[in-house]
Amino acid sequence: MDPWLSTVILGIVEGLTEFLPVSSTGHLILTGVLLGHSGDKAASYDIIIQLGAILAVAVMYRDRYLALVFPQSRQRFGGKRGLTLLFLTCLPASVVGLLGRKMIKAHLFAPLPVALALIAGAILILIVESKKTAREKYYDLDDVSPALALGIGLFQCLSLWPGFSRSASTILGGMILGARRKLAVEYSFISAVPIMIAATCYETYKSWGEFDMADLQFLAVGFVVAFFSAWIAVKWFIALVSRMTLRPFAVYRFLLALSVFLFWPK
Repeated sequence: MDPWLSTVILGIVEGLTEFLPVSSTGHLILTGVLLGHSGDKAASYDIIIQLGAILAVAVMYRDRYLALVFPQSRQRFGGKRGLTLLFLTCLPASVVGLLGRKMIKAHLFAPLPVALALIAGAILILIVESKKTAREKYYDLDDVSPALALGIGLFQCLSLWPGFSRSASTILGGMILGARRKLAVEYSFISAVPIMIAATCYETYKSWGEFDMADLQFLAVGFVVAFFSAWIAVKWFIALVSRMTLRPFAVYRFLLALSVFLFWPK
C-alpha cells in the first residue's frame, strides 16, 4: 500500500480511538499488521503521532489547563491543587511504564495480547455499568479528591497492556470509585494530556535516531490527521455518554477480539 495512504489511515485510526474506551494502541497494532506496518520503528511511530490527538484535547479544554496556571477562586480544580491531582493520576502508570517499556514493546505489541486485552476491558465495562448509580459521589471536576485522582491513576496502569485502553481504564476506574460517568469521561480526557505528552516525548527521545528526514514527513501528516479525527471523536463521545452507557463499546470490543482470533494475520 502507498505509504502516504497508510499514514493517513493510521492517523485516522489514532485520532478516532485515542479517547474512546476501545484502545488506540490496540487498533494501531492491528491496523499495522494489515498494512505491513510493524516492528520497533512502527511502534515508536504509533506512540509519537498520539501527540496530534493530545493537542486536540488540550485545545478543547484550554480553559481548564489555563486555570492550572492562572487559578480562579471559584474553581477547586485549578492551581496547585489541580496540578497535584493530575500528578497523582499520572504517577503510577508513568513509573510502571518507564520500568516496563522494553518488555511491553517486546511481548505485548501483537494481535493475540491485544485481543485478550480487548476482552478483559469489555468484561470490566459490563461489570461497572451494572452497578447502582446510588454509589456515585463525585459529580464534576471540582469534586475530584486526591484519593480519587490516585485511584484513577492506579487503574490507568491497566492501559499499559495494549488493547485495554487508557480511556477505558481511567473512565472505569473513576466510575468504580464513585465518579459519575460524564465526570469520569471528562477527567479521563484532561488527565490524558500530561501523561501522554510525557510518554510521547520520552519515546521520541529514545527512538529519534530510528527516523530519517522522509520519516519526519510521515510523522507530520499522521500528527495532523490524528488531531482532526480526535477532535471529531471527542465531541461525539461527550454527547454520547450523556445519553447512554458504555455497553455498546463492550460489544464492539468483543466483536473486534473475535475477528482477531478468526481472521487476523498472526
